[in-house]
Amino acid sequence: METFNISGKGTKSQTYDAIVVGSGMSGGIAAKELSEKGLKVLVLERGRTVEHIRDYPTEGVDPWDVPYRNLATQKDRKESPIQSTLYLYGQNMKHFLVKDIDHPYQQTRPFNWYRGYHMGGRSLLWAKHTFRYSDYDFEAPERDGVGIDWPIRYKDIAPWYDHIERYIGVAGRRDGIPQLPDGEFLPPWEMNAFEEYLTKKIKARYPERQMITSRMAILTQPHNGRGQCQNRNLCHRGCIFGAYYSSNVAALPDAAKTGNMTFRPYSIVEKLLYDKATNRIKGALVVDQETGEKTEFFSKILFLNASTLGSAQILLNSKTPEFPDGMANSSGVVGHYLMDHHAGVGANGSFEGLKDSFYYGQKPASVYIPRFRNLEKNDRNYIRGFTFENYTSRENWTRGFHQPGIGVEWKESLTHPGVWTAYFEAYGETLPDFKNKVSLDMDKKDKWGIPILNIDMKYGENAFKMRQDMQQTAIEMMEAADLENIRGFDSPPVPGSVIHEMGTARMGIDPKTSVLNKWNQAHDIPNLFITDGSFMVSSPPQNPSLTYMAMTARACDYAVKELKNGNL
Repeated sequence: METFNISGKGTKSQTYDAIVVGSGMSGGIAAKELSEKGLKVLVLERGRTVEHIRDYPTEGVDPWDVPYRNLATQKDRKESPIQSTLYLYGQNMKHFLVKDIDHPYQQTRPFNWYRGYHMGGRSLLWAKHTFRYSDYDFEAPERDGVGIDWPIRYKDIAPWYDHIERYIGVAGRRDGIPQLPDGEFLPPWEMNAFEEYLTKKIKARYPERQMITSRMAILTQPHNGRGQCQNRNLCHRGCIFGAYYSSNVAALPDAAKTGNMTFRPYSIVEKLLYDKATNRIKGALVVDQETGEKTEFFSKILFLNASTLGSAQILLNSKTPEFPDGMANSSGVVGHYLMDHHAGVGANGSFEGLKDSFYYGQKPASVYIPRFRNLEKNDRNYIRGFTFENYTSRENWTRGFHQPGIGVEWKESLTHPGVWTAYFEAYGETLPDFKNKVSLDMDKKDKWGIPILNIDMKYGENAFKMRQDMQQTAIEMMEAADLENIRGFDSPPVPGSVIHEMGTARMGIDPKTSVLNKWNQAHDIPNLFITDGSFMVSSPPQNPSLTYMAMTARACDYAVKELKNGNL
Protein backbone atom coordinates (compact mmCIF):
# COMPACT_ATOMS: atom_id res chain seq x y z
CA MET A 1 0.00 0.00 0.00
CA GLU A 2 1.22 3.49 -0.78
CA THR A 3 2.22 5.42 2.32
CA PHE A 4 1.72 9.18 2.67
CA ASN A 5 3.75 11.19 5.18
CA ILE A 6 4.17 14.88 5.87
CA SER A 7 7.73 15.76 5.03
CA GLY A 8 10.12 15.57 7.97
CA LYS A 9 7.91 13.44 10.21
CA GLY A 10 8.84 9.81 10.73
CA THR A 11 6.62 6.94 11.79
CA LYS A 12 7.77 7.17 15.41
CA SER A 13 6.68 10.77 15.76
CA GLN A 14 3.30 9.86 14.31
CA THR A 15 2.63 6.95 16.66
CA TYR A 16 0.45 7.22 19.76
CA ASP A 17 -1.09 4.92 22.32
CA ALA A 18 -4.56 5.86 21.13
CA ILE A 19 -6.23 7.73 18.30
CA VAL A 20 -9.64 9.32 18.83
CA VAL A 21 -11.49 10.27 15.65
CA GLY A 22 -13.83 13.18 16.37
CA SER A 23 -13.99 15.66 19.26
CA GLY A 24 -17.72 16.01 19.87
CA MET A 25 -19.92 14.61 22.60
CA SER A 26 -18.34 11.15 22.80
CA GLY A 27 -14.94 11.98 21.28
CA GLY A 28 -14.30 14.61 23.94
CA ILE A 29 -14.98 12.13 26.73
CA ALA A 30 -12.76 9.53 25.04
CA ALA A 31 -9.92 12.05 24.82
CA LYS A 32 -10.28 12.97 28.49
CA GLU A 33 -10.65 9.45 29.85
CA LEU A 34 -7.77 8.00 27.86
CA SER A 35 -5.44 10.94 28.56
CA GLU A 36 -6.19 10.89 32.27
CA LYS A 37 -5.39 7.18 32.35
CA GLY A 38 -1.90 7.94 31.09
CA LEU A 39 -2.17 7.14 27.37
CA LYS A 40 -0.65 9.39 24.74
CA VAL A 41 -3.69 10.35 22.69
CA LEU A 42 -4.05 11.90 19.24
CA VAL A 43 -7.43 13.54 18.61
CA LEU A 44 -8.24 13.92 14.91
CA GLU A 45 -10.80 16.64 14.21
CA ARG A 46 -11.80 17.21 10.59
CA GLY A 47 -12.61 20.89 11.16
CA ARG A 48 -11.17 23.99 12.77
CA THR A 49 -10.28 24.69 16.38
CA VAL A 50 -12.92 26.35 18.56
CA GLU A 51 -11.46 27.39 21.89
CA HIS A 52 -13.73 28.14 24.83
CA ILE A 53 -14.58 31.88 25.11
CA ARG A 54 -12.11 33.03 22.42
CA ASP A 55 -14.03 31.49 19.54
CA TYR A 56 -17.61 32.46 20.46
CA PRO A 57 -17.82 35.52 18.18
CA THR A 58 -21.48 36.38 18.82
CA GLU A 59 -21.67 35.46 22.50
CA GLY A 60 -22.07 39.02 23.78
CA VAL A 61 -23.73 40.64 20.77
CA ASP A 62 -27.02 42.37 21.58
CA PRO A 63 -30.01 40.95 19.67
CA TRP A 64 -30.60 44.23 17.83
CA ASP A 65 -27.02 44.20 16.56
CA VAL A 66 -27.27 40.76 14.94
CA PRO A 67 -27.46 41.23 11.14
CA TYR A 68 -30.67 40.61 9.21
CA ARG A 69 -32.71 40.31 12.42
CA ASN A 70 -30.95 36.96 12.81
CA LEU A 71 -32.81 35.51 9.81
CA ALA A 72 -31.31 33.35 7.11
CA THR A 73 -30.47 35.22 3.92
CA GLN A 74 -31.07 34.02 0.38
CA LYS A 75 -27.34 33.28 0.19
CA ASP A 76 -27.59 31.20 3.35
CA ARG A 77 -30.48 29.21 1.88
CA LYS A 78 -28.51 28.58 -1.29
CA GLU A 79 -25.26 27.58 0.41
CA SER A 80 -26.91 25.63 3.23
CA PRO A 81 -30.33 24.36 2.13
CA ILE A 82 -30.33 21.74 4.91
CA GLN A 83 -28.54 23.53 7.75
CA SER A 84 -30.64 26.67 7.31
CA THR A 85 -33.79 24.70 8.19
CA LEU A 86 -32.49 23.97 11.69
CA TYR A 87 -34.67 25.56 14.38
CA LEU A 88 -31.60 27.31 15.85
CA TYR A 89 -30.27 28.62 12.55
CA GLY A 90 -29.44 32.31 12.42
CA GLN A 91 -26.67 34.81 11.93
CA ASN A 92 -25.68 34.42 15.58
CA MET A 93 -24.74 30.72 15.31
CA LYS A 94 -24.42 29.61 11.70
CA HIS A 95 -20.62 29.50 12.09
CA PHE A 96 -21.17 26.35 14.17
CA LEU A 97 -22.74 24.54 11.20
CA VAL A 98 -21.25 23.39 7.92
CA LYS A 99 -22.10 24.84 4.54
CA ASP A 100 -23.95 22.13 2.66
CA ILE A 101 -22.34 23.06 -0.65
CA ASP A 102 -18.93 22.17 0.84
CA HIS A 103 -20.11 18.88 2.36
CA PRO A 104 -22.65 17.26 0.01
CA TYR A 105 -24.52 14.00 0.54
CA GLN A 106 -27.16 12.06 -1.35
CA GLN A 107 -30.72 11.51 -0.14
CA THR A 108 -32.55 8.51 -1.55
CA ARG A 109 -35.36 9.72 0.66
CA PRO A 110 -35.39 13.06 2.50
CA PHE A 111 -32.99 13.17 5.43
CA ASN A 112 -31.79 16.29 7.25
CA TRP A 113 -28.16 15.85 8.25
CA TYR A 114 -27.24 18.71 10.60
CA ARG A 115 -23.51 18.98 11.21
CA GLY A 116 -20.80 21.11 12.76
CA TYR A 117 -17.28 20.26 11.63
CA HIS A 118 -15.08 21.89 14.26
CA MET A 119 -13.59 21.24 17.67
CA GLY A 120 -16.42 20.10 19.95
CA GLY A 121 -18.77 19.33 17.07
CA ARG A 122 -22.44 19.33 18.01
CA SER A 123 -21.64 19.40 21.73
CA LEU A 124 -21.75 23.18 21.25
CA LEU A 125 -25.35 22.98 20.03
CA TRP A 126 -27.00 20.07 21.82
CA ALA A 127 -30.22 20.57 23.78
CA LYS A 128 -28.58 19.55 27.10
CA HIS A 129 -31.43 17.18 28.08
CA THR A 130 -29.72 14.51 30.13
CA PHE A 131 -31.71 11.36 30.88
CA ARG A 132 -30.74 7.81 31.73
CA TYR A 133 -32.05 4.69 30.03
CA SER A 134 -33.54 1.96 32.21
CA ASP A 135 -34.09 -1.75 31.84
CA TYR A 136 -37.46 -0.91 30.34
CA ASP A 137 -35.32 0.30 27.42
CA PHE A 138 -32.50 -2.26 27.46
CA GLU A 139 -34.93 -5.19 27.70
CA ALA A 140 -37.44 -3.89 25.15
CA PRO A 141 -36.14 -5.75 22.05
CA GLU A 142 -36.09 -9.08 23.88
CA ARG A 143 -39.49 -8.38 25.42
CA ASP A 144 -41.36 -7.51 22.22
CA GLY A 145 -39.22 -9.44 19.74
CA VAL A 146 -38.32 -6.52 17.48
CA GLY A 147 -34.60 -6.08 16.86
CA ILE A 148 -31.75 -7.82 18.66
CA ASP A 149 -31.15 -7.91 22.40
CA TRP A 150 -28.93 -5.30 24.03
CA PRO A 151 -25.77 -7.00 25.37
CA ILE A 152 -25.95 -4.87 28.53
CA ARG A 153 -28.46 -4.02 31.23
CA TYR A 154 -28.91 -0.99 33.45
CA LYS A 155 -26.61 -2.33 36.17
CA ASP A 156 -23.75 -2.43 33.67
CA ILE A 157 -23.94 1.24 32.81
CA ALA A 158 -25.32 2.76 36.05
CA PRO A 159 -21.87 3.44 37.61
CA TRP A 160 -20.80 5.17 34.42
CA TYR A 161 -23.92 7.32 34.38
CA ASP A 162 -22.85 8.36 37.89
CA HIS A 163 -19.33 9.08 36.67
CA ILE A 164 -20.41 11.29 33.79
CA GLU A 165 -23.13 13.14 35.71
CA ARG A 166 -20.68 14.04 38.48
CA TYR A 167 -18.27 15.34 35.87
CA ILE A 168 -20.50 17.33 33.51
CA GLY A 169 -22.93 18.64 36.14
CA VAL A 170 -26.59 17.75 35.72
CA ALA A 171 -29.34 19.82 37.34
CA GLY A 172 -32.26 17.61 38.29
CA ARG A 173 -34.56 16.22 40.94
CA ARG A 174 -34.72 12.68 42.22
CA ASP A 175 -38.24 11.78 41.13
CA GLY A 176 -38.35 8.03 41.85
CA ILE A 177 -39.66 7.06 38.40
CA PRO A 178 -38.63 3.48 37.50
CA GLN A 179 -38.50 4.06 33.74
CA LEU A 180 -36.34 7.18 34.20
CA PRO A 181 -33.71 6.32 36.83
CA ASP A 182 -32.49 9.02 39.17
CA GLY A 183 -28.91 10.23 39.00
CA GLU A 184 -26.20 12.35 40.61
CA PHE A 185 -27.80 15.77 40.47
CA LEU A 186 -27.08 19.41 41.20
CA PRO A 187 -30.03 21.53 42.44
CA PRO A 188 -32.85 21.37 39.87
CA TRP A 189 -34.29 24.04 37.68
CA GLU A 190 -37.44 25.18 39.43
CA MET A 191 -40.84 25.08 37.78
CA ASN A 192 -42.68 28.33 37.24
CA ALA A 193 -46.20 28.81 38.62
CA PHE A 194 -47.89 27.64 35.43
CA GLU A 195 -45.75 24.50 35.23
CA GLU A 196 -46.61 23.65 38.83
CA TYR A 197 -50.27 24.14 37.98
CA LEU A 198 -50.02 21.87 34.93
CA THR A 199 -48.21 19.21 36.96
CA LYS A 200 -50.99 19.03 39.55
CA LYS A 201 -53.84 19.08 37.06
CA ILE A 202 -52.37 16.41 34.80
CA LYS A 203 -51.43 14.13 37.69
CA ALA A 204 -54.95 14.41 39.13
CA ARG A 205 -56.45 13.11 35.87
CA TYR A 206 -53.61 10.86 34.70
CA PRO A 207 -51.51 9.65 37.67
CA GLU A 208 -49.13 7.71 35.44
CA ARG A 209 -48.17 10.86 33.50
CA GLN A 210 -45.74 12.56 35.83
CA MET A 211 -44.49 15.97 34.78
CA ILE A 212 -41.02 16.73 36.14
CA THR A 213 -38.44 19.45 35.78
CA SER A 214 -36.07 18.44 33.01
CA ARG A 215 -32.65 17.08 33.88
CA MET A 216 -30.24 19.42 32.17
CA ALA A 217 -26.47 19.57 31.74
CA ILE A 218 -26.65 23.29 32.55
CA LEU A 219 -25.26 24.40 35.90
CA THR A 220 -27.53 25.83 38.57
CA GLN A 221 -24.46 26.40 40.74
CA PRO A 222 -20.70 26.59 40.11
CA HIS A 223 -19.24 23.15 39.39
CA ASN A 224 -15.76 21.85 38.55
CA GLY A 225 -14.44 25.33 37.86
CA ARG A 226 -17.35 26.37 35.65
CA GLY A 227 -19.84 29.15 36.35
CA GLN A 228 -23.58 28.83 36.80
CA CYS A 229 -26.16 29.71 34.17
CA GLN A 230 -27.26 33.34 33.84
CA ASN A 231 -30.71 32.51 32.42
CA ARG A 232 -30.13 34.11 29.04
CA ASN A 233 -31.07 31.05 26.94
CA LEU A 234 -28.40 31.87 24.36
CA CYS A 235 -26.46 28.63 24.72
CA HIS A 236 -26.17 28.12 20.97
CA ARG A 237 -23.81 31.10 20.73
CA GLY A 238 -21.36 29.51 23.17
CA CYS A 239 -21.30 30.36 26.89
CA ILE A 240 -18.40 32.33 28.42
CA PHE A 241 -19.49 31.15 31.88
CA GLY A 242 -19.11 27.51 30.86
CA ALA A 243 -22.56 26.89 32.31
CA TYR A 244 -23.59 24.23 29.84
CA TYR A 245 -21.45 21.20 29.19
CA SER A 246 -19.54 20.88 25.94
CA SER A 247 -16.33 19.16 24.94
CA ASN A 248 -14.83 22.63 24.48
CA VAL A 249 -15.53 23.86 28.00
CA ALA A 250 -14.52 20.74 29.90
CA ALA A 251 -13.41 17.42 28.39
CA LEU A 252 -10.87 18.67 25.84
CA PRO A 253 -9.27 21.26 28.16
CA ASP A 254 -9.06 18.62 30.89
CA ALA A 255 -7.44 16.19 28.45
CA ALA A 256 -4.97 18.90 27.47
CA LYS A 257 -4.05 19.55 31.12
CA THR A 258 -2.64 16.03 31.38
CA GLY A 259 -0.02 16.77 28.77
CA ASN A 260 -1.00 13.52 27.07
CA MET A 261 -3.31 14.82 24.33
CA THR A 262 -2.29 16.04 20.91
CA PHE A 263 -5.15 17.80 19.12
CA ARG A 264 -4.92 17.95 15.33
CA PRO A 265 -7.55 20.07 13.54
CA TYR A 266 -8.30 20.06 9.80
CA SER A 267 -7.69 16.30 9.80
CA ILE A 268 -10.20 14.35 7.72
CA VAL A 269 -9.98 10.60 8.26
CA GLU A 270 -10.25 9.00 4.84
CA LYS A 271 -9.94 5.42 6.07
CA LEU A 272 -8.70 3.20 8.85
CA LEU A 273 -5.48 1.25 8.33
CA TYR A 274 -5.58 -2.50 8.94
CA ASP A 275 -2.76 -4.92 9.75
CA LYS A 276 -3.67 -8.37 8.50
CA ALA A 277 -0.83 -10.10 10.38
CA THR A 278 -2.09 -8.98 13.78
CA ASN A 279 -5.76 -8.45 12.94
CA ARG A 280 -5.54 -4.98 14.39
CA ILE A 281 -6.23 -1.42 13.31
CA LYS A 282 -2.78 0.11 13.02
CA GLY A 283 -3.89 3.69 12.48
CA ALA A 284 -5.69 6.11 10.20
CA LEU A 285 -5.06 7.77 6.85
CA VAL A 286 -5.69 11.50 7.20
CA VAL A 287 -6.30 14.15 4.55
CA ASP A 288 -5.38 17.69 5.51
CA GLN A 289 -8.54 19.74 4.94
CA GLU A 290 -6.60 22.82 3.86
CA THR A 291 -3.75 21.38 1.76
CA GLY A 292 -5.05 17.96 0.68
CA GLU A 293 -1.82 16.38 1.91
CA LYS A 294 -2.17 12.81 3.18
CA THR A 295 -0.58 11.43 6.33
CA GLU A 296 -0.69 8.14 8.19
CA PHE A 297 -0.96 8.13 11.98
CA PHE A 298 -0.51 5.01 14.07
CA SER A 299 -1.77 3.77 17.44
CA LYS A 300 -2.32 0.73 19.62
CA ILE A 301 -6.06 1.36 19.96
CA LEU A 302 -8.49 3.51 18.01
CA PHE A 303 -11.75 5.08 19.16
CA LEU A 304 -14.08 6.02 16.32
CA ASN A 305 -16.30 8.92 17.38
CA ALA A 306 -17.01 10.72 14.10
CA SER A 307 -20.81 10.63 14.65
CA THR A 308 -23.22 7.92 13.61
CA LEU A 309 -23.10 8.88 9.94
CA GLY A 310 -19.48 9.97 9.89
CA SER A 311 -18.25 6.76 11.50
CA ALA A 312 -20.28 4.66 9.07
CA GLN A 313 -18.74 6.57 6.17
CA ILE A 314 -15.22 5.87 7.45
CA LEU A 315 -15.90 2.18 8.07
CA LEU A 316 -17.50 1.67 4.66
CA ASN A 317 -14.62 3.46 2.95
CA SER A 318 -12.01 1.34 4.78
CA LYS A 319 -12.20 -1.71 2.56
CA THR A 320 -9.55 -4.41 2.52
CA PRO A 321 -9.40 -7.92 0.99
CA GLU A 322 -10.30 -9.24 4.46
CA PHE A 323 -13.19 -6.77 4.81
CA PRO A 324 -14.44 -6.12 1.26
CA ASP A 325 -17.69 -4.55 2.54
CA GLY A 326 -16.04 -2.17 4.96
CA MET A 327 -13.86 -2.36 8.06
CA ALA A 328 -15.09 -4.69 10.82
CA ASN A 329 -18.12 -5.55 8.69
CA SER A 330 -18.14 -9.33 8.50
CA SER A 331 -21.74 -9.12 9.75
CA GLY A 332 -22.79 -6.96 6.80
CA VAL A 333 -24.74 -4.60 9.08
CA VAL A 334 -22.41 -1.58 9.08
CA GLY A 335 -24.46 1.34 7.82
CA HIS A 336 -27.77 -0.44 8.40
CA TYR A 337 -30.44 -0.02 11.09
CA LEU A 338 -30.18 3.77 10.99
CA MET A 339 -32.60 5.36 13.45
CA ASP A 340 -33.65 8.85 14.51
CA HIS A 341 -36.43 9.79 16.90
CA HIS A 342 -39.60 11.23 15.42
CA ALA A 343 -41.11 14.42 16.81
CA GLY A 344 -42.95 17.51 15.58
CA VAL A 345 -46.23 16.28 17.03
CA GLY A 346 -48.20 17.43 20.07
CA ALA A 347 -50.38 20.39 21.02
CA ASN A 348 -50.44 24.10 21.91
CA GLY A 349 -52.74 25.83 24.34
CA SER A 350 -53.20 28.99 26.41
CA PHE A 351 -54.31 29.78 29.96
CA GLU A 352 -55.98 32.94 31.24
CA GLY A 353 -55.21 32.37 34.92
CA LEU A 354 -52.13 33.08 37.07
CA LYS A 355 -51.70 36.51 35.53
CA ASP A 356 -50.09 37.77 38.73
CA SER A 357 -47.27 35.22 38.31
CA PHE A 358 -44.21 35.64 36.13
CA TYR A 359 -40.64 34.34 36.04
CA TYR A 360 -37.10 35.68 36.04
CA GLY A 361 -34.89 35.53 32.97
CA GLN A 362 -35.07 32.98 30.17
CA LYS A 363 -34.82 29.58 31.79
CA PRO A 364 -33.03 27.24 29.35
CA ALA A 365 -34.88 24.19 30.64
CA SER A 366 -38.18 22.55 29.83
CA VAL A 367 -40.47 20.39 31.89
CA TYR A 368 -40.71 16.77 30.91
CA ILE A 369 -43.08 13.83 30.95
CA PRO A 370 -41.27 10.47 30.87
CA ARG A 371 -42.58 7.58 28.85
CA PHE A 372 -45.81 6.09 30.19
CA ARG A 373 -46.96 3.80 27.35
CA ASN A 374 -46.26 0.06 26.90
CA LEU A 375 -44.05 -0.28 29.97
CA GLU A 376 -45.10 -3.60 31.49
CA LYS A 377 -46.86 -4.87 28.39
CA ASN A 378 -47.94 -3.65 24.98
CA ASP A 379 -51.51 -2.47 25.26
CA ARG A 380 -51.65 -0.21 22.18
CA ASN A 381 -51.73 -0.78 18.45
CA TYR A 382 -47.99 0.03 18.36
CA ILE A 383 -44.96 -0.98 20.41
CA ARG A 384 -42.47 1.06 22.52
CA GLY A 385 -43.34 4.61 23.54
CA PHE A 386 -42.69 8.33 23.68
CA THR A 387 -41.87 11.22 26.00
CA PHE A 388 -42.87 14.88 26.10
CA GLU A 389 -40.78 18.03 26.23
CA ASN A 390 -43.05 20.82 27.40
CA TYR A 391 -42.37 24.55 27.27
CA THR A 392 -44.33 27.38 28.89
CA SER A 393 -44.12 31.17 28.80
CA ARG A 394 -46.12 34.37 28.98
CA GLU A 395 -46.97 35.98 25.66
CA ASN A 396 -44.80 39.04 25.02
CA TRP A 397 -45.10 42.18 22.91
CA THR A 398 -44.45 40.23 19.68
CA ARG A 399 -48.01 38.95 19.87
CA GLY A 400 -48.82 42.29 18.25
CA PHE A 401 -47.37 40.91 15.04
CA HIS A 402 -50.19 38.41 14.77
CA GLN A 403 -53.34 40.14 16.03
CA PRO A 404 -55.25 43.23 14.91
CA GLY A 405 -55.07 46.43 16.93
CA ILE A 406 -54.60 50.17 16.76
CA GLY A 407 -54.19 53.10 19.07
CA VAL A 408 -52.55 53.99 22.37
CA GLU A 409 -54.45 51.48 24.50
CA TRP A 410 -53.54 48.63 22.20
CA LYS A 411 -49.86 49.64 22.19
CA GLU A 412 -49.91 49.96 25.97
CA SER A 413 -51.39 46.48 26.32
CA LEU A 414 -48.40 45.03 24.49
CA THR A 415 -46.03 46.35 27.18
CA HIS A 416 -47.57 43.93 29.68
CA PRO A 417 -47.20 40.14 29.61
CA GLY A 418 -49.99 38.32 27.86
CA VAL A 419 -51.59 35.02 28.80
CA TRP A 420 -49.65 31.86 29.62
CA THR A 421 -48.98 29.51 26.73
CA ALA A 422 -48.00 25.85 26.69
CA TYR A 423 -46.27 23.81 24.01
CA PHE A 424 -46.19 20.01 24.39
CA GLU A 425 -44.01 18.17 21.86
CA ALA A 426 -43.66 14.39 21.89
CA TYR A 427 -40.53 12.41 21.01
CA GLY A 428 -41.08 8.85 19.88
CA GLU A 429 -38.97 5.74 19.53
CA THR A 430 -38.14 4.45 16.05
CA LEU A 431 -37.78 0.74 15.41
CA PRO A 432 -34.59 -0.64 13.82
CA ASP A 433 -35.01 -1.60 10.18
CA PHE A 434 -32.29 -3.12 7.99
CA LYS A 435 -33.57 -1.12 5.00
CA ASN A 436 -32.87 2.17 6.77
CA LYS A 437 -29.24 2.60 5.85
CA VAL A 438 -26.33 4.64 4.59
CA SER A 439 -24.05 3.61 1.75
CA LEU A 440 -21.24 5.14 -0.26
CA ASP A 441 -21.86 6.76 -3.63
CA MET A 442 -18.68 5.66 -5.42
CA ASP A 443 -19.44 7.87 -8.41
CA LYS A 444 -19.63 11.10 -6.40
CA LYS A 445 -16.81 12.33 -4.23
CA ASP A 446 -16.24 15.38 -2.08
CA LYS A 447 -13.49 17.92 -2.69
CA TRP A 448 -11.03 15.67 -0.84
CA GLY A 449 -11.74 12.68 -3.08
CA ILE A 450 -13.77 10.73 -0.51
CA PRO A 451 -17.01 9.03 -1.67
CA ILE A 452 -20.03 10.83 -0.27
CA LEU A 453 -22.79 9.22 1.76
CA ASN A 454 -26.14 8.17 0.36
CA ILE A 455 -28.75 8.19 3.15
CA ASP A 456 -31.92 6.13 2.78
CA MET A 457 -34.35 6.21 5.71
CA LYS A 458 -38.06 6.42 6.33
CA TYR A 459 -40.26 6.07 9.38
CA GLY A 460 -42.28 2.89 9.60
CA GLU A 461 -45.92 2.11 10.23
CA ASN A 462 -45.30 1.76 13.97
CA ALA A 463 -44.15 5.37 14.22
CA PHE A 464 -47.22 6.73 12.44
CA LYS A 465 -49.56 4.74 14.66
CA MET A 466 -47.67 6.08 17.66
CA ARG A 467 -48.00 9.67 16.42
CA GLN A 468 -51.79 9.51 16.62
CA ASP A 469 -51.49 8.70 20.31
CA MET A 470 -48.75 11.32 20.80
CA GLN A 471 -51.03 14.09 19.58
CA GLN A 472 -54.13 12.82 21.33
CA THR A 473 -52.42 12.51 24.71
CA ALA A 474 -51.06 16.06 24.42
CA ILE A 475 -54.55 17.38 23.69
CA GLU A 476 -56.21 15.46 26.51
CA MET A 477 -53.62 16.61 29.06
CA MET A 478 -54.23 20.22 28.09
CA GLU A 479 -57.95 19.64 28.36
CA ALA A 480 -57.44 18.17 31.82
CA ALA A 481 -55.63 21.38 32.80
CA ASP A 482 -58.50 23.56 31.52
CA LEU A 483 -56.42 25.25 28.84
CA GLU A 484 -58.01 27.20 26.01
CA ASN A 485 -57.30 27.52 22.29
CA ILE A 486 -55.98 23.96 22.24
CA ARG A 487 -54.62 22.98 18.85
CA GLY A 488 -53.01 19.69 18.01
CA PHE A 489 -50.25 19.61 15.44
CA ASP A 490 -48.45 16.91 13.49
CA SER A 491 -45.82 18.11 11.04
CA PRO A 492 -44.67 15.51 8.50
CA PRO A 493 -41.50 14.07 10.08
CA VAL A 494 -38.29 14.19 8.06
CA PRO A 495 -35.71 11.70 9.38
CA GLY A 496 -32.66 13.42 10.81
CA SER A 497 -34.63 16.40 12.05
CA VAL A 498 -34.42 15.39 15.71
CA ILE A 499 -30.61 15.09 15.31
CA HIS A 500 -30.46 11.83 17.24
CA GLU A 501 -28.99 9.62 14.51
CA MET A 502 -27.98 6.20 15.81
CA GLY A 503 -27.54 2.53 15.03
CA THR A 504 -25.18 2.11 12.06
CA ALA A 505 -22.66 -0.11 13.90
CA ARG A 506 -24.82 -1.64 16.58
CA MET A 507 -23.83 -3.66 19.63
CA GLY A 508 -24.93 -7.23 20.12
CA ILE A 509 -24.10 -10.64 21.47
CA ASP A 510 -23.89 -12.37 18.07
CA PRO A 511 -21.08 -11.24 15.71
CA LYS A 512 -23.23 -12.36 12.79
CA THR A 513 -25.87 -9.70 13.49
CA SER A 514 -23.88 -6.92 15.16
CA VAL A 515 -20.63 -4.98 14.84
CA LEU A 516 -19.67 -4.39 18.48
CA ASN A 517 -19.67 -6.39 21.70
CA LYS A 518 -20.84 -5.21 25.12
CA TRP A 519 -17.66 -3.12 25.56
CA ASN A 520 -18.18 -1.18 22.31
CA GLN A 521 -15.32 -3.26 20.92
CA ALA A 522 -15.51 -4.52 17.35
CA HIS A 523 -16.21 -8.24 17.17
CA ASP A 524 -13.86 -8.51 14.20
CA ILE A 525 -10.97 -6.29 15.34
CA PRO A 526 -10.14 -6.17 19.07
CA ASN A 527 -8.44 -2.74 19.20
CA LEU A 528 -11.26 -0.86 17.44
CA PHE A 529 -13.87 0.82 19.66
CA ILE A 530 -16.91 2.81 18.49
CA THR A 531 -18.76 4.82 21.15
CA ASP A 532 -20.76 7.47 19.31
CA GLY A 533 -24.42 6.89 18.42
CA SER A 534 -23.42 4.14 16.00
CA PHE A 535 -23.52 1.50 18.75
CA MET A 536 -27.21 1.91 19.57
CA VAL A 537 -29.35 -1.23 19.32
CA SER A 538 -32.72 0.48 19.71
CA SER A 539 -33.79 4.10 20.13
CA PRO A 540 -35.41 4.71 23.53
CA PRO A 541 -37.21 8.06 23.36
CA GLN A 542 -35.02 9.81 25.95
CA ASN A 543 -32.30 12.09 24.63
CA PRO A 544 -29.28 9.83 24.02
CA SER A 545 -26.16 11.96 24.65
CA LEU A 546 -25.72 10.98 28.31
CA THR A 547 -25.70 7.33 27.28
CA TYR A 548 -23.10 7.99 24.57
CA MET A 549 -20.82 9.64 27.12
CA ALA A 550 -21.33 6.97 29.78
CA MET A 551 -20.69 4.15 27.33
CA THR A 552 -17.58 5.97 26.12
CA ALA A 553 -16.13 6.23 29.62
CA ARG A 554 -16.94 2.57 30.25
CA ALA A 555 -15.27 1.47 27.01
CA CYS A 556 -12.18 3.59 27.74
CA ASP A 557 -11.79 1.97 31.14
CA TYR A 558 -12.04 -1.49 29.59
CA ALA A 559 -9.72 -0.68 26.68
CA VAL A 560 -6.95 0.66 28.92
CA LYS A 561 -7.12 -2.40 31.17
CA GLU A 562 -7.01 -4.72 28.16
CA LEU A 563 -4.10 -2.75 26.70
CA LYS A 564 -2.12 -2.97 29.93
CA ASN A 565 -2.87 -6.70 30.13
CA GLY A 566 -1.44 -7.18 26.66
CA ASN A 567 -4.71 -8.24 25.07
CA LEU A 568 -4.85 -5.49 22.45
